[in-house]
Amino acid sequence: MKFKLFYELKRKIRERENGFSLPDFIIKKSRSIEKFFVVLVILSALAAPFVTINYDLTVYLPDSALSKEGLDRMEEEFGYPGTGRIMIEDVTLYEAKAIKDRLEKVDGVDQILWMDSQTNVFSADSFIDFDSIDEYYKDNSAVMDVVFEEGDTDKKTSRAIDEMQEILGDRGCFVGMAIQNKSLQENVTSEMKLILTLSVTIIFLILCIATTSWFEPALYLIVMGAAIVINKGTNIFLGEISFLTNSVSAVLQLACSMDYSIFLSHAFEREKKKGLSQTEALANAINEALNSIFASSLTTIVGFLVLCFMKFSIGFDMGIVLAKGIVISLLTVVFFMPAMILRMSSLIEKTSHRSFLPSFEGLSRRIYRSRKIVLIAAALIAIPAYTAQSMNSFMYGNDAVGAGEGTKVYEDEQKITEKFGRSNMMMAIVPAGDPIDEKEFTDEVKALPYTKSVTSMAGSLPEGVPEEFLPKSLTEQLHKGGYSRILIYVRSKGESPLAYRCSDEIQALMKKHYPENSWLVGSTPSTQDIETTITEDYKRVNVLSLAGVFLVVMWSFRSLIIPVIIMIPIEAAIFVNMAVPYIAGDTMIFIGYIIVSCIQLGATVDYAILTANNYLECRKEAEKKEAAIMALNRGIPAILTSGSILTVAGYIVYHVSTVAAIADLGHLIGRGALISMVFVCAMMPAFLVMFDSILMQNEFERIRNTIQLHRKRRRERLGRIAARIKGDSSCTPKQQEKSGKKKKSRRRSVRE
Repeated sequence: MKFKLFYELKRKIRERENGFSLPDFIIKKSRSIEKFFVVLVILSALAAPFVTINYDLTVYLPDSALSKEGLDRMEEEFGYPGTGRIMIEDVTLYEAKAIKDRLEKVDGVDQILWMDSQTNVFSADSFIDFDSIDEYYKDNSAVMDVVFEEGDTDKKTSRAIDEMQEILGDRGCFVGMAIQNKSLQENVTSEMKLILTLSVTIIFLILCIATTSWFEPALYLIVMGAAIVINKGTNIFLGEISFLTNSVSAVLQLACSMDYSIFLSHAFEREKKKGLSQTEALANAINEALNSIFASSLTTIVGFLVLCFMKFSIGFDMGIVLAKGIVISLLTVVFFMPAMILRMSSLIEKTSHRSFLPSFEGLSRRIYRSRKIVLIAAALIAIPAYTAQSMNSFMYGNDAVGAGEGTKVYEDEQKITEKFGRSNMMMAIVPAGDPIDEKEFTDEVKALPYTKSVTSMAGSLPEGVPEEFLPKSLTEQLHKGGYSRILIYVRSKGESPLAYRCSDEIQALMKKHYPENSWLVGSTPSTQDIETTITEDYKRVNVLSLAGVFLVVMWSFRSLIIPVIIMIPIEAAIFVNMAVPYIAGDTMIFIGYIIVSCIQLGATVDYAILTANNYLECRKEAEKKEAAIMALNRGIPAILTSGSILTVAGYIVYHVSTVAAIADLGHLIGRGALISMVFVCAMMPAFLVMFDSILMQNEFERIRNTIQLHRKRRRERLGRIAARIKGDSSCTPKQQEKSGKKKKSRRRSVRE
């Protein structure tokens, strides 16, 4: 392509002027570079365990969100308590009370809310109305709500849960955000090891088929493994990353940047076949592959960096880590891989084998012949898919990332819900000072049909007993720093239409009594703010990702039509990918919907770029029909290899992970890569042939010539006007008057 020749010439001129050649530098310093990367990998491996992993989505809310303001105020005054719910099976009322008292003494437990504050459990059964306490005790099972001293993800809370589980043994069922987060941490750690192991194994097998040496895949994985470790270690500069980022970053980095190693290795083999020495072949290979690697990585980096513009800052977290991973992979391939090739080239040659990939010429010709049918079919699929993908059902909050089927938390939740229904805790943070107003607010919330219980200082104190009579350690749980904390339990899930209605009505009552400096916090209010924030983010991120990739491709090809041709198949593939959950009736996690749209665009647009690039090269030696067939025949092996790796990685994550958010993310990525492969191979030949006449012209040169011609004509017109004015000024007054009358007559005739 012209732009490649331009940059190659520019690079050579610069090298002659400066006396510096990057390939020569890499080859001469290969041993030093190798040692540098080994040291960097060791340091990164040591640093990686010190990166904090966050499991709470509310942390990423913008500071302007009301629930975030409330959480910050509550944490400042009362701390940010973790919450949980436990069910004790096969117990009497007396035994349940004894166990509750024992659990409350566990270090890290703040309080346990149960029926014993209102019912004398030591009374004889004939004096207890069991129908009135069936929300707390039923069928020899007791259910209790737990408030911890520290947050859901705090180590003290985790140790308290472990101790409580030891006390209850097989009779205990545990649910709630604190238990869910603990389960997430344990499951994610074990599952990611299995995911990486399976991914590496299957990717190795794919590469064995796609390459011509048994050791070559091992070389690729060594290089990519070094890049992944360095990326994980350098996350220490961020301090903390989300569990979603931590879970998928390694697999995505491996899948999205494996092509760079393949580009360099194949370029090296081609140069060696020309009869060049090993160092000369490697130097030429670095020069040749650098442009391809840079162009390929730039679209992926842009696709990831766009996530940083999300107000819901998990996008910044994931965008930075993923983009940094691609940059590190690029640098590792350019600098570290040549050193490894020099060291292991003899081993690669000894383990060479024939290519297992068949010729794809016959498939390419069949695709070309059916190009018109393909376009019609794609339009018939893409148009309704665009409508369907906007009609998906979504989940937004922490409930969306909970443990899925097959986990102990899921089984326990089913047991508790079946017997006692649901319990959703919210906390009202309101100004303290007027006990009468606080009591009225408490009573009004209690009167709501879905309210299970309300705990407040004014509502708990016996009438006539002043707050000062109670121990400070007890009162500070509900009154502190001029604020009251009121615990409200409602019968709903954390995220549902009912939960949203409960939250809205409670907030309306709260604002009636406390118009200013009052907040409702908890899973439901936070989820409502997450939904509002992230829905706005989608529109912004979608536009920016399209614009970013368009500009990168336009700059690379120096063309306005090629970016359009390239992006149509990818966007159609995204629509179809996102429409599948709607057709299947599945509920999607919205954060995955946004992220995968950017990932699928940034990571798979390379397939279309490769096809367009091959077509322009083949067009120099063949007519458009043969050029389209040749381009597809050349591109399918690379597209198939790269797409298969991304598809396999995504589906492994989907099938292994029990965490709903991670599994859904993997499913969308895997299915998206597969659909993108099909759409690019099927649609690109038709578009390339359709716009061949434009592609064969230099659009930028034509636009520049048009502008210059327009400017030239404008200057000539202005010159003629100036000459006419100058000529008029040299005439006599009578001649000027006559000339003016002629001009007016001409204008009148034109109007008529």
